[in-house]
Amino acid sequence: MLFQVKMDVHIPLDMPSDKASEIKAIEKAYSQDLQRQGKWRHIWRITGQYSNISIFDVESNEELHNILQGLPLYPYMDIQVTALNRHPSSIREDDT
Repeated sequence: MLFQVKMDVHIPLDMPSDKASEIKAIEKAYSQDLQRQGKWRHIWRITGQYSNISIFDVESNEELHNILQGLPLYPYMDIQVTALNRHPSSIREDDT
C-alpha cells in the first residue's frame, strides 16, 4: 500500500540544541533504515519549511501508523496521510 505523508516538524524553541541534535541523528538513522528496507520509498524537503513529503510502501494502515509513531520527532510533528492508488493512465509498471 502506498501512502503520501506530509510531516511538519515543530521542535520547541526551548529544547536544548544538544538534545535536538541527538533526536535528529536518531531520526535520520531510523528513516534511512526504513529507506533501505523499501518501506520509505521517497523523501523530499519542502522549500522554506521544516517539512517533508514522503512516500511509504507498507503492508497496512497499522504498519504505517506504527512506523510514524516510532519516529523520534513524532511528538513534535503534525502529520497528514493520504492513501495512494495506481492511476489507470500511468505508463509505469513499477509504481505500485
